[in-house]
Amino acid sequence: MGLFLRGLFLLFLIYFSSGAEVVTIDVKATKGLLESGYTYLDVRTVEEYNKGHVDGEKIFNIPYMFNTPEGRVKNPNFLKEVSGVCKEEDKLLVGCQSGVRSLYATADLLSAGFRDVSNVGGGYLAWTENVFPVKIEKEERDEL
Repeated sequence: MGLFLRGLFLLFLIYFSSGAEVVTIDVKATKGLLESGYTYLDVRTVEEYNKGHVDGEKIFNIPYMFNTPEGRVKNPNFLKEVSGVCKEEDKLLVGCQSGVRSLYATADLLSAGFRDVSNVGGGYLAWTENVFPVKIEKEERDEL
C-alpha cells in the first residue's frame, strides 16, 4: 500500500489561511505538474533564488518577504507584481525554501482571485533532497 501511495500523482494537505483553502502538494507531484506546463512562482528573496532554484520553463521569482535590519517584512507589492506576470486563471505552483512563506503567499493569491494555485510542501529544500533539476544564476561581475 505504501508503494502505491508513493506513486500517486498528488498528495494533498489542506490548510486554512486568510479564509482561503490552500492545497499543498509534494515536490514529486510538483515536478510532474511543471513538466505538464504549470508555472512555478518562487517567493524566496532574490539572494536565495540566485543561489539556486527549481529548473523549469516557466519560473518566476517574486519575493513574498524582504530581509531588513529589523527582520523580514512582507513585500507590499507582491500581488501587483504577480499580476504583472501571471493571470488569475494560470496554473501556479508556489514555492519557497521550506514551504512556510509559500503557504502564506498561496493564501494571499487565492484571496486575491487566483483560482488554480497550490503550495509546494517542503519547498526548495525538499526539491534538492530529491535531487531534482536546479539552476544557479550567474552573478554579474564588474570587469576591471
